[in-house]
Amino acid sequence: MSRKRKQNNIRYNVFVFLVALFLFVAIILRLCQLTLSDTIDGTNLKELKSQRTTRTEIISAKRGTIYSSNNDPLVQTVTSYKLIAYLDPERTINENNPQHVVDKEKTAEELSKIIAMSYEDILYRLNKDKDGLKQTEFGVAGKGLSEITKQQIEELELPGIGFEESYRRYYPKGDFASYTLGYAKTDENGKIVGEMGIEKYYDDLLSGEDGYRKYQKDLKGYQIAGTPVVTKEARQGNDIYLTIDSNIQFYIEQAIKNSDINYDWEWFHVTVADAKTGAILGTANNPSFDPNIRNITNYLDLLVASPYEPGSTMKTFTYMAAMENGVYDGNETYQSGVFTTSDGTEIGDWNRNGWGTLTFDKGYAMSSNVAVINIINRHMNSLMLRQYLKLLGFGKKTRITLPNESKGNLEFKYETEIYNAGFGQGITITPIQMIQAMTSLTNDGMLIKPYLVNKIVNPENNEVVVENSREEIERVASTATVQKMLSLMDDCVNGIGNTGSGYRINSGELIGKTGTSQIADENSGGYLSGQSDIISSFAGIYPKSDPQIIIYAAVKRPTAGSQKPISNAVKEIVNNISKYYGNSDSQTSSIEVNDYTLPNFINKKVDIVKTTLSSQGMNYVLIGNGNKVIKQTPEKNTTITNKDTIYLITNDSSLTIPDVSGLSGKVAKSILEEMKLKVKLEGTGYVTAQSIASGTPVTTGQEITLTLNPKFTS
Repeated sequence: MSRKRKQNNIRYNVFVFLVALFLFVAIILRLCQLTLSDTIDGTNLKELKSQRTTRTEIISAKRGTIYSSNNDPLVQTVTSYKLIAYLDPERTINENNPQHVVDKEKTAEELSKIIAMSYEDILYRLNKDKDGLKQTEFGVAGKGLSEITKQQIEELELPGIGFEESYRRYYPKGDFASYTLGYAKTDENGKIVGEMGIEKYYDDLLSGEDGYRKYQKDLKGYQIAGTPVVTKEARQGNDIYLTIDSNIQFYIEQAIKNSDINYDWEWFHVTVADAKTGAILGTANNPSFDPNIRNITNYLDLLVASPYEPGSTMKTFTYMAAMENGVYDGNETYQSGVFTTSDGTEIGDWNRNGWGTLTFDKGYAMSSNVAVINIINRHMNSLMLRQYLKLLGFGKKTRITLPNESKGNLEFKYETEIYNAGFGQGITITPIQMIQAMTSLTNDGMLIKPYLVNKIVNPENNEVVVENSREEIERVASTATVQKMLSLMDDCVNGIGNTGSGYRINSGELIGKTGTSQIADENSGGYLSGQSDIISSFAGIYPKSDPQIIIYAAVKRPTAGSQKPISNAVKEIVNNISKYYGNSDSQTSSIEVNDYTLPNFINKKVDIVKTTLSSQGMNYVLIGNGNKVIKQTPEKNTTITNKDTIYLITNDSSLTIPDVSGLSGKVAKSILEEMKLKVKLEGTGYVTAQSIASGTPVTTGQEITLTLNPKFTS
């Protein structure tokens, strides 16, 4: 080997040695760093170690309960179950104790008797193992199952059927005060979160605060013996006690339901408040929804969130504005019928022919637009009117504890706009604003803030966190104005031939003002002209001698533009409240509250269903002679009363046309359509005749015409 080559090898070996020595030193230094340092590359090693060996179990806080003023639980947190079917045969280790679905047909047959899913649909899901699935679920029908339903399924001892436990909000009265209560649902993190109503507004107070339990775990996840456990207990959510009286709420909802038998509408709203304190005793919207299943068609609560033009109920406050400004003379006269503005616009009374020469007092009783126009034209201006309406709370939020409250619109500038505003057109309000303004008439001119929550209580120590009571805002009217206005409202309802006479009750103690407003045409900018294109309303006080309640009701697009849906409902509500409060002037006895939430009767044997309903004292009608129920009206989870009737269609292959005379058009149509008949309605109200006689065999595509007439003609 040459001398030069030997030198190159030595240099190479030295280089390799130095590189190896450098790497060795670097590794030693890195090991020292890892051993001695708490943080490496921004990562806290102690925390990382703790996280890898520490287990944290969340202790869920129980969401608070919402009660009525009668201490009835309206919203609760309950244990809920999801139905699971395990399909993988490998789950079964011992053939004598199978852990997967063995007999799919039997499993489908038995489950179809309990959950709201057909045998065929269940079997389809159980056969998904052919697609490689190891387990399957049952959609909505298999979720949110109660403890009772779980026990019923467990008693079947079906192999491979299991449950996942969770928590959910339960609304025991179904669609009862649903817009007020709102609803809460479980989010993607498993936390129950309020989405509407009180559930949303008080979400933080209802939720409480989750706790936890931390401990050191072994490789299998078990706690290491002798290691410390750190526990933080959950703080339970607060309970809320509403001002809602369960009985009054029931009277309201039952009255709307009874009115629904004879009339149709787009929506119906009623609110009843304590006349002295402003506490909301009951409030309901129709259509409503069941928070348990959230069959919602409108997410806006009419009480606070969906303002509309109120119509002539606003005349009360225009008259009060004139009185408070010292410009009202009830004996002053005007010519009723039509008023022509300075620009040539004609504004008429609802009776454009008028009633001749009237006093302003009589103009109120006849709900004359022209009376209001003359008062404004002769004695007032836009500033006087606007300032007084704002003083009453219109055009701003009441700050009631419900989400999405609207302030409405109180803008008017030009002559015609000012006149229209005086009788409730061109401006918008909410029912809660109307209730607040009406409190000035039941409190000698003092405006009272309406409220919905009596108190909020910490259930762990019974400490009252929040407590509400009567809250005075400011004096807005003199005693003289209040007394005069109450006299005019009395005449409106109890005077002969006046517009509110349809609301008269025997005692004469109900007083108030009617309203009819046109509905704006969103396309043309004017107003719709159809007979039903109106909002009818009533703002009343009962009893006039010593006011106990304020009642406000409004209905959009009632059948044929009738006031009957409201007048019938208002009188029924007032009469029942009268009895409930122990007054002696009630026309009718109060209705005993006896709720019944319908279970699922579909696929159940007729004998079992009959026994169940009879034991509850419920009325029912069987259609067909089959041995199993295939359709039911109303549907499951609907809350009804002992006054209602349940219609059950059986699996009879030779169904005949039933006798539906005496039933409401809606109910009769629903039953016949369930039987696959085409139904045509003529008229409104109850069935007085049917084109096909009862007992006629049902055939495919058959059409039947039902003749309807109102039950009440007065």
